Amino acid sequence: MFSLFKKKPFFSKEENDIIVQSIRDAERQTSGEIRVFVEHKCRFIDPLDRAYEIFTQLKMNETEHRNGVLFYVALKDKQLAIFADSGIHQAVGDQYWKDVVKHILEFFNKENYALGIKECIIKIGEALKNNFPYDNNTDKNELPDEIIFGK
Repeated sequence: MFSLFKKKPFFSKEENDIIVQSIRDAERQTSGEIRVFVEHKCRFIDPLDRAYEIFTQLKMNETEHRNGVLFYVALKDKQLAIFADSGIHQAVGDQYWKDVVKHILEFFNKENYALGIKECIIKIGEALKNNFPYDNNTDKNELPDEIIFGK
């Protein structure tokens, strides 16, 4: 059916490119994998539960070193969560993730979502690099770098 209303994209092309490039830059230094999933509304009360559901659907729990990280955001509901696999979570601990969320909220509170996501990816990339450095002989990009857009 034809619609008179065009759905507005989550990010401009430039913002999208900035986020994807930050993922690629971070992953060049680590065996870890970072994904970003964005949707309008979170259908769970706790966004961490939704992030876990997406994490498993995307098979991020199947990375070789268990070092995948999913950045989840529901823009209209103003919810976010970062879900990390066991390898990286054990390496950095709970407080690390709380600090990353606190940092990104500084950007989100100013409605600067793309820059906030980029800054978060940089921080996560540093933690992955420190705990799972890139090995040119064995590492490969296990998961796509593009942003995944939900409904």
